[in-house]
Amino acid sequence: MKKLAILGSTGSIGQSTLSICEDFPDRYEVVSLAAGRNLDTAFAQCQRWQPRVVSLATAELASALKRRLLQAGLGFIEVVHGSQGTVRVATLPEVNFVVSAIVGVAGLEATYAAVCAGKTIGLANKECLVAAGDLILSAARKHNVALLPIDSEHNAVHQCMRGGKPAEVRQIWLTASGGPFRNTPLADFEHITPEQALKHPTWVMGQRITIDSATMMNKGFEIIEACRLFDLPPAKVRVMIHPQSTVHSLVEFIDGSILAQISVTDMRLPILYALAYPERVDARPAVPPLSFDLAALSELDFAPPDLTRFPCLRLAYEAAESGPAAGIALNAADEIAVAAFLEGRIPFLGIPRTIEEVLSETSSAVPTSIKDVLAADEAARICARRVIARHGAAVRT
Repeated sequence: MKKLAILGSTGSIGQSTLSICEDFPDRYEVVSLAAGRNLDTAFAQCQRWQPRVVSLATAELASALKRRLLQAGLGFIEVVHGSQGTVRVATLPEVNFVVSAIVGVAGLEATYAAVCAGKTIGLANKECLVAAGDLILSAARKHNVALLPIDSEHNAVHQCMRGGKPAEVRQIWLTASGGPFRNTPLADFEHITPEQALKHPTWVMGQRITIDSATMMNKGFEIIEACRLFDLPPAKVRVMIHPQSTVHSLVEFIDGSILAQISVTDMRLPILYALAYPERVDARPAVPPLSFDLAALSELDFAPPDLTRFPCLRLAYEAAESGPAAGIALNAADEIAVAAFLEGRIPFLGIPRTIEEVLSETSSAVPTSIKDVLAADEAARICARRVIARHGAAVRT
């Protein structure tokens, strides 16, 4: 039985993971949870799963949860908080599999600590490898830790690569739905509202990742993540717009063969693949079922992305070529810019404009520790706020 720590248990990936645990109680045991700021959901998860340790974002939230647990007769559950609390959740001796699903660099320290503690990682956090890929992969090699991708695209590549050796790979193709604006006239992009950008045509996700999908920065992060995970240069990681979201990724081998992974658009499938690896388990206990209707293959569209329409994709390729510092700045600037867009402080195209300015002001210094990564991340955030404020002042004058 695999004993799980779930970082980001109240988010969509965390809740899908718990759904799998419901379906396969003989295979997976929930040991610890990191639940962020969602107190009510954290309490409900504690009632259902009775983890040994649960972490919340702040001391105040942890105290509130502790009071509720005592009243419910669940005082034996240890409640911790903050980044150190998340590290504790990820490194408990009983845990042997960590699902890393906290959005942003908030989950970086715990994921790195889990790798150093020898835990297998189910990685749903793109930002960990975008910001600190070299450090995490070096630690994974040192401690003989498997990093199993949960993102549907990288999970698909991982599955396809089982059909050949890494040296036999010519290139990989990451598919993208194109988001809600793949056919929107470019003249309308300046007037896109947060409400429009939050209406993703395929996936139900959190706010930041939904906006990142609309700008295609999400796919940009996936390019960098794929370079790290599969040891490929950016030129060998291609992107293709595929609005049906049926083919999740493809791998082309040097003999011309192409393997594609096809499945329903349900995140439980890649999560189950990662949890069960190297086995495959019968998914039929899942409700609704994860089986695929072949009639969905009657229409498959593919087209290269328009980098003029999606400048964030261009910026991600440039950052992938530039090195680790650019990856840190790319992620940090995007997070600040997306928040500013959602708050109505910058327009939709202000997101790539902000990121490009931050990248232009970023040094090429290579971080040698997680502390260095977090310091560079904070510097990029400060720079992004300064850029946004400067443009806001220019607009007002």
